[in-house]
Amino acid sequence: MKALTATADDRVITFAEVAEPAPAAGQAVIAVDAFSVNRGDFFALTGVYGTDPEPGHVPGQDVTGRVLHAAADGTGPAVGTRVIAHAAGGGWAERVAVTTDAIAELPEGLPATAAATLPLAGLTALRLIRRAGDLNGKRLLITGATGGVGHLVVELALAAGATVTAVTATRERGQRLADFGARIITEIDENAGQFDLIMESVGGDTFTAALGRLVPGGTVIWFGQAGREPIRLDFFALFGVTPFTLHHFPHWVSDRTDAEDLAELVRLAGTGVIHPELGRTADWAETATVLTDLVNRRIRGNAALTIA
Repeated sequence: MKALTATADDRVITFAEVAEPAPAAGQAVIAVDAFSVNRGDFFALTGVYGTDPEPGHVPGQDVTGRVLHAAADGTGPAVGTRVIAHAAGGGWAERVAVTTDAIAELPEGLPATAAATLPLAGLTALRLIRRAGDLNGKRLLITGATGGVGHLVVELALAAGATVTAVTATRERGQRLADFGARIITEIDENAGQFDLIMESVGGDTFTAALGRLVPGGTVIWFGQAGREPIRLDFFALFGVTPFTLHHFPHWVSDRTDAEDLAELVRLAGTGVIHPELGRTADWAETATVLTDLVNRRIRGNAALTIA
């Protein structure tokens, strides 16, 4: 079958013929209609995370499609079912094997391209909100708000009763979030106000500035480092917010399966609580270009690639 594979050169990815997936008993084989790409995919493919990409490896986590072969152990959806899935890799291909605890049924009314942006970003956002606890009446500051995760966090937090301030590069980029009811700022300074909860995903100076706006006894949930600059904590500089709680948040640690949370995300999208931010749709032949544009912030939200 045809797939996009990692390279060891500047092309980053290239098309290749690869073996058909060989599913384990608890895996279904999905014929892929669309997949989403994330900035993290580019970083992994270019060695930013500290490990060199394996040539020939097929990346890809976020997919939609139809079940081609049901799982041999009888779990999961039946053949022909339209699905959304969070694969452990291999999703940038015509077919992919995914464990059934990471697959949920996708209703016909939700487009495959929009739904494909939900798995990684949506699971992260949903679990961040769950980790935050009761948000009703809380003042929330979120950085990186116009990314795929940030956009969904803003919508979910507003629905939960929080007052949300979203940090964006420009007011124009944050207009859609403003339309949903978020306050938009482009700088974190004394005019930003104070916050009960901060969700931080940029790192570096942004983390430091955000922490300075936390009320004493507040909470910071640190869920990313998109700026690729490490956070810095100065004991003496923290007296103004002492005491505070800092949570390191890995999205993959959850007491609910991906399948359960994917089903919840599909329900939320179907009822209009969340609106997947699809900044670009293209044929999968354009994946390399889309990845480059995504990492350089020329795409707002997520991007989806379609397989004819």
